[in-house]
Amino acid sequence: MPSNVFGKALQCCCTSPVTGFYRDGYCRTGPDDVGLHTVCALVIAEFLHFSKSRGNDLITLHPEYGFPGLKPGDKWCLCVRRWAEAFEASVAPKVCLEATHISALEFIDLEDLKQHAAE
Repeated sequence: MPSNVFGKALQCCCTSPVTGFYRDGYCRTGPDDVGLHTVCALVIAEFLHFSKSRGNDLITLHPEYGFPGLKPGDKWCLCVRRWAEAFEASVAPKVCLEATHISALEFIDLEDLKQHAAE
């Protein structure tokens, strides 16, 4: 099992809705994950609208892709760069640190993540 930002075993982010690049509930990454879906976030309305304004609509249901559409309070594995962009825009959602992949630290400072900790 990959490590989280604390160097411990990565915890499951969410299975309802099922998240993660590999749709296994974990914010793990691999060579095919060009978006680096490594941040386990508790999404908020401000972030969802911000993401939509940037071309990534996470709100709308897409049954053809098995995507339920997200609502505030859902947990979801976000692309690390989108979370960082939202952080800069002051609309970053809370983060579940134990379920956030250690590679997120290549793009985001641990202290910034801790300030947005959901736990």
